[in-house]
Amino acid sequence: MTSTQPGPPPRIPQVWGKIPSKNKNFTGRTDLLERLYQGLGGRVTAVLPHALHGLGGVGKTQMAVEYAHRYQSNYDLVWWIPADQPVLVRSSLASLAPYLGLPSASVSGVEEAANAVLEALRRGEPYTDWLLIFDNADEPEELTDILPQGPGHVLITSRNHRWASIVDAVPIDVFTRQESVEFLARRVPKGITPEDADRLAEELGDLPLALEQAGALHTETGITVSEYLRLLTQRTSQLLSQGRPSEYPASMTAAWALSVASLEEKLPEALDLLRYCAFFGPEPIPRDAFNRVIPGLSPKLSQLIADPIRLGRAIGELNRFALARLDVPARTIQVHRLIQALIRDELPADEQERLRHEVHLLLAEYTPVDPADAANWNTYLNALGHLGPSRIALCREPKVRNFAINMVRFLYASADFESAKNFARSFIEEWSSVSGSDHENVLEMRVELGDLLRELGQYDEAVTSNLQTLQAAEKALGPDHRIALRALRGRAADLRASGDFWQAHEIDEETLRRFELTLGKEDWPTWRAVNSVALDYGLKSDYLNARTLLEGVIREIRASEPSPNPASYLNIYTGLARTVRLGGDYSEACDLGEDAYAYGVEFLGPDHAWTLRTGKDLSIAWRRAGDYDRALELAEEIHQRYVRTLGLDHPDTLAAAICLSNIQRTVSQFQEALALADDTVRRYPRVYVTEHPYNHACAGNLAILRRITGDPEIARKINEDALAGLEPKLGRDHHYSLTVAINLASDLAALGEMESAYRLSSGSFRRLSALLGENHPTTLGAAANTVACLRALGRADEAAELFAATEERYRRTLSLDHPDARVFLEGRRLDADFDPPPI
Repeated sequence: MTSTQPGPPPRIPQVWGKIPSKNKNFTGRTDLLERLYQGLGGRVTAVLPHALHGLGGVGKTQMAVEYAHRYQSNYDLVWWIPADQPVLVRSSLASLAPYLGLPSASVSGVEEAANAVLEALRRGEPYTDWLLIFDNADEPEELTDILPQGPGHVLITSRNHRWASIVDAVPIDVFTRQESVEFLARRVPKGITPEDADRLAEELGDLPLALEQAGALHTETGITVSEYLRLLTQRTSQLLSQGRPSEYPASMTAAWALSVASLEEKLPEALDLLRYCAFFGPEPIPRDAFNRVIPGLSPKLSQLIADPIRLGRAIGELNRFALARLDVPARTIQVHRLIQALIRDELPADEQERLRHEVHLLLAEYTPVDPADAANWNTYLNALGHLGPSRIALCREPKVRNFAINMVRFLYASADFESAKNFARSFIEEWSSVSGSDHENVLEMRVELGDLLRELGQYDEAVTSNLQTLQAAEKALGPDHRIALRALRGRAADLRASGDFWQAHEIDEETLRRFELTLGKEDWPTWRAVNSVALDYGLKSDYLNARTLLEGVIREIRASEPSPNPASYLNIYTGLARTVRLGGDYSEACDLGEDAYAYGVEFLGPDHAWTLRTGKDLSIAWRRAGDYDRALELAEEIHQRYVRTLGLDHPDTLAAAICLSNIQRTVSQFQEALALADDTVRRYPRVYVTEHPYNHACAGNLAILRRITGDPEIARKINEDALAGLEPKLGRDHHYSLTVAINLASDLAALGEMESAYRLSSGSFRRLSALLGENHPTTLGAAANTVACLRALGRADEAAELFAATEERYRRTLSLDHPDARVFLEGRRLDADFDPPPI
């Protein structure tokens, strides 16, 4: 008996993102689609990406759209990625993150979200059957590193034939004649004879985009084929008689000209609107960009925008004449790049300049004023694709230049540092050439560039760039101008990156004084300046003053209820938790750190750069407090994320590696800790100058591992070199120097040089008592080690007296159940390690 029940319905992708709507008039190309299917969907294992390549207007994008719709049942995820600008590729990938169960770009940043998406696709989690389409990819080199790997499929459309040497390529040519005739029969609903369709296709060179124009014009105007061909011949003759070289087929240009002429006759303002659209990028244009009448727009455009009914009709006519594609749900307008180019080429230079300038004004008005507010990031993403193609860098209008600066700040805030850096450099170059290198806009963008270079860990370049910016800003704008003061803060940060903590502190104090005079005490620039001064205090081992400053600024921020700026607030809040830990109050540091980390996860997302820094510091606080299991788990997680997103040599990755190595050593994973510490210490000089204190202090961590794994002589040499490197920069009476000295004393004790070990240990104990206080855990560790030395030297009475005093201090501070206190009570020596704070 056979079943009469139908089979299961076709599978529908669970994620169907930004795929253009299917062209109901798509015709032919069955063999090419089958070739694609066999190359991609017909295989069950991962395959090379496939590329559709050919000249403009032959229908590459429509082929990709048709494939996505026709074979969607093969996939659980299908995603469309505009690929003509590298910056758009990452933002489009990032927008896929929430569909994969990952934090969105609005909370984790574009760079982090894009990298997380690539990793999820590689693993095939949660989907193994995925299709990503990269539309209009230009140079292969720009995409090689970001094409996803894994079990899914990649389809590329491009005019660049060089893709054929890299991926499996499918060349796309014009229609066959049969396909042209079939297409016109579908496109013209009232019917067209095969003979007329053949004549039309012959004259239009079987170019799909030209046929689309002809079909739309016939549908909208009822023009006969004979009349169309007569006009087409006339237009083509005019074009050829002008003798102007063109990269576009004459038939395409003539067909476009006929459509434009008919559109102008039917609704002139629709043609005006199309000309504006030609000066945006080829990506979807937000309809809201034409939402408000603003100064600087032409009377015609102002009147059109002011009349929403007429504006809606104009947009509809562009769609009906096949001169633009509308996405009604997304509220966007998109014009084919070939049509955009043809429109621009037909306009005189002064008209091009006017239209381009008004587009700049529209974009500037479209974006909100606060790029640091994550609620505004989607709007900035919508504008991003038009930043380069509209040639924003050429505009001298102050409002437009402020828009460009805000776009760079948005990219910085969303953690797309490389794109932000590239845009900043292009703006600086263009603005300098027309306005001079000392113009206020140029100097402000140079400050942004300096911040980006530091965020990327490119400290050498940041030092050179920012020093020049500071000198120029003070000369051109005055030393108390907000841009000069930001550059001065940057100068202090550069000095910290060079290891000059004292000079950085002097500059930060002066900067704070000037910010308070010019802006007052309750403003974000001032609060950031306070945070920098507190950081300087901490780097000088003055944790009490650092804590006092940060407690005050946190109270001011909470009391004033400022506009949203969660990243800056988290940075300051994390600084307070770190300072409390460094001051020895581990339990309080855990409480603060847990709250700060929860705040970061809620308002910025778990993968945001500032949240990761907070998580690293929380792991350190848990380790110091003796909560080793949680400390290890979080340290491993944070380090993995840093390696994936920033690479092995970024300063934050190195700091996370030191954090992980320290907890690994603490829980007796000695070989893992040794391998990681050794690798990290080798990498540090690639980021910081050789004499930077972090290089030497981190080497002290490696020395601990060398000693406890059986090489006390090597440990001694490492610590002696580290101490010799620290003292010229910091002096002996510094937390970092004394940390290394404590461990060097343990090396000497392990080598049997007990008298030398005692002198160094007891001397460090005295210095730490004066620097950090007798109850600080590092001081107690030095006291515990001094007790061990006294016992080994047979000085029992002195050892007993110091033991009793140290035991009491442990009881009153960490408690006798703390792991450090237990080591002390057992008569063993304590090691003192180092975790580098951010610069």
